Amino acid sequence: MPTALVTGITGQDSYYLSELLLSKGYHVIATTRNANKAKASLTSDLMKRVQLIEWDMLDQNCIIKILDEYRPTELYNCAAYSSGEGMFSDAVAIGEVNGVTVVRILEAIRAVDNNIRFCQASSSEIFGEPIESPQSEDTPFQPRSPYGAAKLYAHSMIRIYRQRYGLFGCSAILFNHESPRRGFGFVTRKITQGVAAIKLGLDNELCLGNLDVPRDWGYAVDYVRAMWLMLQRQKAEDYVVATGKMHSVREFCEIAFGHMGLNYRDYVRIDPVAYRPAETIPLLGNAGKAKKLLGWQPSIGFHEMVCMMVDSDLQMLNTKLKVLSCIKK
Repeated sequence: MPTALVTGITGQDSYYLSELLLSKGYHVIATTRNANKAKASLTSDLMKRVQLIEWDMLDQNCIIKILDEYRPTELYNCAAYSSGEGMFSDAVAIGEVNGVTVVRILEAIRAVDNNIRFCQASSSEIFGEPIESPQSEDTPFQPRSPYGAAKLYAHSMIRIYRQRYGLFGCSAILFNHESPRRGFGFVTRKITQGVAAIKLGLDNELCLGNLDVPRDWGYAVDYVRAMWLMLQRQKAEDYVVATGKMHSVREFCEIAFGHMGLNYRDYVRIDPVAYRPAETIPLLGNAGKAKKLLGWQPSIGFHEMVCMMVDSDLQMLNTKLKVLSCIKK
């Protein structure tokens, strides 16, 4: 039985990645900073099947000790400061967690077992203000946030360790990817939760920023599958993971509200504080390499993903309402 270590189990990517690995017969070691908080946010089914451990990603000796004790065959690093509202929140901490910690992991692999295969959840934010569209693995990087700069540092160090020390290290350059487990700080989840609340009569409007910002949005379950495929190859390489299709926030709203039989224009209000101008050159991914070498393809489209997220939030709020009703009785 192969053993995989997955960091940041409370995040959407780590959650779906763990489910995928379990389905393929892996023993999954899931790391978190706080086990009690992790248990509260994860499903009981997943908790029964993974081995949850606490670790301190800022402690080099801690990382080495855990790798030495569990001896994973594969290591997936999904733990990071969020790319939603947190891209500028704390530049020093972002640099430590999203950048330097990756080097700590690489050094721990060197110290314990050079054969451990490593995949880093990188980000399209390393492109920042790209000079071309769509962006591929060969597009020059120009990050424009502490988040993107830290991710680029990690990306660069993986390439250096791959060339200098022969480590099997891959960067998955993930473009925007969503799911019912997306964090509430992201506009997509804000929309789907807002739609569900309006449908149930719990709210009557949704405040958003620029509705015409375009995004290359994919499904998180598909993106973690690409990460797994990267580590099954004979040669370690970096891959862009994206749909190659653009959709605006307005289109997201139109589908989400329409799925509930509502017109978004009746409920969406523009909040000037949240307004961000569109990128000069939008982030649009070219996943041709992943499709050719990994045989990767997205399993569902944009419309289906949006409807899935709305249905999930509607069910979640319905459940909460039923619980509250029972308590009142």
